[in-house]
Amino acid sequence: MTYILGIESSCDETAAAVVIDGKTIASNIVASQIDLHAEHGGVFPELASRAHVEAIDSVVSQAVRDAGIGYAQLDAIAVTQGPGLVGSLLVGINYAKGLALMADKPLLGINHLEGHIYSLWLSQPFKEPEFPVLVLIVSGGHSELLLMTGHGQYERLGGTIDDAAGEAFDKVGRLLDLPFPGGPHIERAARHGNGTAFDFPRALRDGSYDFSFSGLKTAVRREVTVPPSGSRSRRRRGAEKRAQLRSDVSVNDVAASFQEAVTDILVEKTARAAKEHGVSEIFMAGGVSANTMLRLKMRRETDLPVRYPPLNLCTDNGAMIAAAGYFRYEAGLRTGLDFDVLPNWPLSSQLYEMS
Repeated sequence: MTYILGIESSCDETAAAVVIDGKTIASNIVASQIDLHAEHGGVFPELASRAHVEAIDSVVSQAVRDAGIGYAQLDAIAVTQGPGLVGSLLVGINYAKGLALMADKPLLGINHLEGHIYSLWLSQPFKEPEFPVLVLIVSGGHSELLLMTGHGQYERLGGTIDDAAGEAFDKVGRLLDLPFPGGPHIERAARHGNGTAFDFPRALRDGSYDFSFSGLKTAVRREVTVPPSGSRSRRRRGAEKRAQLRSDVSVNDVAASFQEAVTDILVEKTARAAKEHGVSEIFMAGGVSANTMLRLKMRRETDLPVRYPPLNLCTDNGAMIAAAGYFRYEAGLRTGLDFDVLPNWPLSSQLYEMS
């Protein structure tokens, strides 16, 4: 058996896990920072990195302890190298380097997006896919459409040109005075709303596989908030934080109509890409893949099997990093101790050529 310790600190979750043979979770510990960032309506980078420093030692120690092994039994240590917040990534990487030196174990720098993909390998029972498969990664920081032709083999078909889907959920959640993070609260409100009450835009229906949600967010703001006093304030960044919700607006209807718009465009482009590239399955991963409406529409609009992780593995976690690390380890790849953070690291087949 191969034991991989995975460490994840790319944003606001301090997480560590031990995974056996890339598919079996021996332990999975996550220290959430949601309460810390809720008052800011989003992740505050400096606070996030400080919280990682405070939590990482206890989180990693508990993950190893809960797995019922010692550090000597680990085969390798996998850690998120990027993309993500620089300060947060540094905490995890520096801790992993020190631990690798202490325990004399090889290191594996993992792409966070690849980690989300391999969260699917942790679903039980798991059947190895017949490549190629189409992968939709949708989270707070990423919206990517990828063709996966084998382990470590990716072709990026498209992605967001502005706000990611999860980021749009958070920003619209702030407009509607809903708690952070916006995704689950918008979904909850949408259950009691009319999804056709507002005709919000579906952007980039131009044949491309790119996404754009910034215009949708702006359309929601214009529809549901009190107009600003001057044109200058309309152009200021973060306007959703200062916007005042109109008293006559149905939050449930806005939430439902917004959710319809986001899921419509995600499903439309994914289904078209799946058909055009002749894939055997569709994979969805990332925090937004937990959305029930997205899952229902994706299954309804395509005759292909659709897979997504269990709810507890949709958001950031160490198990997905360990699972991705297993396949890099088996491929004979290692990362030297001199590696640095890659905050904008794209997911491509080239990452499997690094050693």
